[in-house]
Order: sequence, then structure tokens, then C-alpha cells
Amino acid sequence: MTIKLNVNGKVREADVDPDTPLLWTLRDTLGIVGPKYGCGIGQCGACTVHIDGKPVRSCLMPVSSVGAAKVSTIEAMADHPIGKKVQAAWMELDVAQCGYCQPGQIMAATALLAAKPKPTDADIDAAMTNICRCGTYSRIRAAIHQAAGNTSAASINGNKA
Repeated sequence: MTIKLNVNGKVREADVDPDTPLLWTLRDTLGIVGPKYGCGIGQCGACTVHIDGKPVRSCLMPVSSVGAAKVSTIEAMADHPIGKKVQAAWMELDVAQCGYCQPGQIMAATALLAAKPKPTDADIDAAMTNICRCGTYSRIRAAIHQAAGNTSAASINGNKA
């Protein structure tokens, strides 16, 4: 079945089974490989994309349920005003170690900052449910505060853990 998707501002067609997870449609059919396969059960968040600006675990979402919604992946974040700030903070604070989970982390952080421009540590804890096997959580928190302009936040003070 041919399904039309609005991905990163372009309408794309995918000839896939309607039950195919959005993740596999993006990666295998459309060649958009930023979202990663991690666990396949929606726990790790490596596959996080935005659907109309909201973070979604794409490994769980059947492509047929996307409809006319706008799908954004990490590939579009360089042109997203908040995504650009998040990526700059990630680089400045050396957040990534292995980097595998980072596209999903950045997507979750960008959605958080769009919803709460000045998040507290509690807001960050509640929103950032993605798993990082390298344990860079303190740097993730610091980068989110930096992208938000919370330069006085205690979690930034010299933190390059």
C-alpha cells in the first residue's frame, strides 16, 4: 500500500504495509536514518521523532496512524530554532559519548523546550525518559539548561561530568 507522509517538510511516498512501524518506514524505505532502533518496545527512546511537534517513539507507531501529521526527525533539527540551540549546547558540553541515543535525546529535549522554555530539573526529569547506556544524564540536563538560557542553573556549574 502506498502511504504519503510529510517528513521534514516534504511529502514522501512509501510503499509499505500499513502496520509497518514508522521507524522502519523512515529508515528502510525513505532512507532517513537519524532515528535509531534501540529496543523495539518504546522504552529506550532512540527512535524518538516529532509528530506535529510532540515526541513519539516511532518503533511503536504504525505508519498508517500518522496520516497528514508532520513528522520531524533529527535531520530537520538544524533548521529548527530550538533544535539548533539544543544541538549547539550538546556540542559545547560534549554530551555524547557513544552517541547512539543522542538523536532521540535531542528530539526529546527540543520538544521539552518547545513546551517549557525554562524547565526546572523536575521538568527535565519528567520529560527526558530516554535511556543513555553511557550515563550522560548530568550533561544532558546541563545542555538542556544551557539551550534554555538557564545559565545560572546549578546543574551547569562546571559540569562536564
